Amino acid sequence: MDQRTGQGSATPYRSTAYTSLLPWQVRERRFRPVGLGRRGLDPNDVYAFLDRVAGDMAAVYAALTASRRETAVIKDALRRW
Repeated sequence: MDQRTGQGSATPYRSTAYTSLLPWQVRERRFRPVGLGRRGLDPNDVYAFLDRVAGDMAAVYAALTASRRETAVIKDALRRW
């Protein structure tokens, strides 16, 4: 349900200040290590996961860029037709 209008919506509400994460932001994200005797995540596992997420995001952005280029070529061909 759209929070602004109270009606159903296919897209989630996003603030105009929202910015998408970029691969380099995911790669550079660091977590504070836990102190001795405390439970926490293994930092090496966290960093490996972040690198995997960043790689996936980079692939998605590359596919999106290729799709936009292809769309522009098709639109240009249609305009000339």
